[in-house]
Amino acid sequence: MTAVMEKAPAVRVVAKRRRRRDWRAIGAFTVLTGPVVLGLGLFKYVAIAWSFLLSFNDARGTINIGHWIGFDNYAFLLGDDAFRTSLTTIALFTVFIVPITFVASLGLAVLINSIRRGKAFFRTVFLIPAAVSYVVAALVWKMALFNGLPSGVANVLGGLFGADPVPWLSETSPPVYWVAVVTLRLWLQVGLYMILFLAGLKAISPSLYEAGELDGTTKWQAFRYITLPQLRNTSVAVLLLILIAAFQAFDEFYNLFGTGLSGTATAPVKPPLVYLYDSALGDQNYGVGSAGAFLLTVLIVVITLLQGRFVGFGKKD
Repeated sequence: MTAVMEKAPAVRVVAKRRRRRDWRAIGAFTVLTGPVVLGLGLFKYVAIAWSFLLSFNDARGTINIGHWIGFDNYAFLLGDDAFRTSLTTIALFTVFIVPITFVASLGLAVLINSIRRGKAFFRTVFLIPAAVSYVVAALVWKMALFNGLPSGVANVLGGLFGADPVPWLSETSPPVYWVAVVTLRLWLQVGLYMILFLAGLKAISPSLYEAGELDGTTKWQAFRYITLPQLRNTSVAVLLLILIAAFQAFDEFYNLFGTGLSGTATAPVKPPLVYLYDSALGDQNYGVGSAGAFLLTVLIVVITLLQGRFVGFGKKD
């Protein structure tokens, strides 16, 4: 009994020290994360909420709230031919770029995974473009590769086969500007998705291929009946990422077709984000710009959910 009573003060001292250390840890955690949480809340979530309120206001040349007009901004966008055309443009771009990016990244991943030497080198070479700014890449495409001059890289290569110089970014019949847009997007994104596929390929058990060899399967049969099914979850994730990135296209269109002070007024094609940029910052109609941003967000969410449900995202094999 005496021993227990002697130990009690020592236990209380240790408990107090632990509480003191806990408060110090909480204080340190607050000091370190407080500025990040405050900045994130103020410049992201508060900004999103304010933008949502602006979408129900007649906010021309101001971001103040007070002139409520209900859903008029949304009705204006849905009835605007230019906005509907931008949605059609991005839908066609998505239908075209998603399968091309998927096939190219998967093909590169399979090729690199099949070689015995130099894997690290080729992974690095194809991944480097993913770290390049979209703005910088678009300017290189515009000023060097597809500048429309006879000395441009694309026209020089075409001249080797007897083709005449082509004004790539202004020719609308046929719309050859899509060559510049698609090749730019592929160069920037294929390497990133290739890395994701490589990670999926590494997770496939070699015993499956060994069993296939014993059964006499060809390389194509092994790819079709072993590789593709085993890459199902990776493929679904990559498809979702490519789809979302396609609907968020802005930098390449704006910088390829922007013409100095006139902006994108003479651009042959505009995706929704370029249209909204012109509305909000060009015409200073922040209400319409905010409404369009939320319409596009809802569209992306709905299409992503539909695609995820169609391909079975999250389901077990």
